[in-house]
Amino acid sequence: IGKSSFLDVLAARKDPAGLTGEVLIDGAPQPPNFKCLSGYVVQDDVVMGTLTVRENLSFSAALRLPSTISQQEKEQKVDKLIQELGLTRVANSRVGTQLIRGVSGGERKRTNIGMELIIDPPVLFLDEPTTGLDASTANSVLLLLKRMARNGRTIILSIHQPRYSIYRLFDSLTLLVHGKLVYHGPAQTALEYFSDIGYTCEPHNNPADFFLDVINGDSISVALNLDPDSDSVSISRRGIEDKLVEEYINCYHYKQTKAELEMIIRGKQLTTTAPSRTITYNTSFLTQFRWVLKRTFKNIMLNPQTSIAQVAVTLFLALVVGAIFFDVKNDSSGIQNRYFIIQCKMSYSSSYHHEYISGYYRLSVYFLSKILSDIITLRTIPAMVFTCVAYFMIGLKPTAEAFFLFMFTVILAAYTATSMALAISADQTVVAIANIFMTIACVFMMIFAGLLVNLPSIVPWLAWLKYLSIPRYGLTALEINEFTGLKFCDGSNGSAYQPICTGEQFLEDQGVDYSTWGFWQNHLALIIMIICFLTITYLKLRFIRKFT
Repeated sequence: IGKSSFLDVLAARKDPAGLTGEVLIDGAPQPPNFKCLSGYVVQDDVVMGTLTVRENLSFSAALRLPSTISQQEKEQKVDKLIQELGLTRVANSRVGTQLIRGVSGGERKRTNIGMELIIDPPVLFLDEPTTGLDASTANSVLLLLKRMARNGRTIILSIHQPRYSIYRLFDSLTLLVHGKLVYHGPAQTALEYFSDIGYTCEPHNNPADFFLDVINGDSISVALNLDPDSDSVSISRRGIEDKLVEEYINCYHYKQTKAELEMIIRGKQLTTTAPSRTITYNTSFLTQFRWVLKRTFKNIMLNPQTSIAQVAVTLFLALVVGAIFFDVKNDSSGIQNRYFIIQCKMSYSSSYHHEYISGYYRLSVYFLSKILSDIITLRTIPAMVFTCVAYFMIGLKPTAEAFFLFMFTVILAAYTATSMALAISADQTVVAIANIFMTIACVFMMIFAGLLVNLPSIVPWLAWLKYLSIPRYGLTALEINEFTGLKFCDGSNGSAYQPICTGEQFLEDQGVDYSTWGFWQNHLALIIMIICFLTITYLKLRFIRKFT
């Protein structure tokens, strides 16, 4: 177990299955909702880069503070917190993304801390709060945490190689080596302890670097002047690890800690079952839904990568396709061009980014907001733009009914593809794995959609797989919508030169049922698939354990 995993265990953010022991708070067991009562600042940012510092803190206040507190009181609390964190100058500045210039690294980290401090937690956990910060900024962040500790708040953090000005701020120090405890006690007496067991820190050496050298055995390899890759160094490192553990078990700090624990648990019955974990919410479903939906739409509008760029790319593709197939004719070449256009449109795919839920709101709130924002907004607008531009440039069937049915089919197919992406990626934490599954699914569906092979020619024992293909339903519906009623013979040429003279003949040749039911059954199939995929997505999210 490493320092971050150890911190997760203390913060009740690690799956208790397989763990032994018990975490007590002032001698009492952790409440089931301890995760919601305490603050936890992760290494990665949890703030929305497109929003301002104030908007991010207001979002946290709106969802995590009780509904009994008025909106005015919440705003006052946000203003006070901004002042305490030293963020007054950048309160109305965007936090920033890769495409949007925002606040500095230290201000960004203080904003992340503020997201947790808004509930005024008695205990605040931080996982390597200095990661990605320069020395000066890291020092200012730790000075802020020290002031909070002096005001009565318990601060527990994991840190890697802090500078001396940061190290001297610590009250208590815990050192781990391969998951084993080698020191736990006052930070200011740690050097004295290591000196007593034979490891003396040189003058002007950073204590944190010194501890790391001792734990890793680097000081042994220097003292013995050995090759760092030799077997003797590996033996020495294993030996020093065992020695450090043994020395700590025999030291005063261990005995004092053990005596305190025995006094706490004396007369108490220790639990052998895994502790229960639950998430409690301070606001109603409607309040959460309003704030999450508002933030999601605001992020879409202010993020050019997901809004403006996507519409611009779709518009560009529509113009290119429209220019290539401009004013398609009602002849034999028109049959091929129309079929190719429909195939191109059904090859459009979408991606999904899995967002982490940290207990700010209910799963149902996140799920509905994701559907209304990502699926509907980000898939509807591009599909409408493409249809409006390309449809009339190409010169497809010039009737209002055909136009809107074309648009409806394209949008419905996009919804289904996105729903499938959600179902595949809902329980995947590695994006590459989700992409592999998506690629396999897309290739499989393209094969059985009739794009690469004529469906009637597929052997019977594989033919049933076509019913699982999303593009097939969209392709079939668009074919029926476009070809029904079209005539490709002008009367002067005989059927010997143009064997297919009507759209219906072409559909029959493709094995497509162009009746009314044959048309709408494709949309019904897509709707059923959307419901199935979204149900799978919700169930996956519901049964994923909410641990970091």
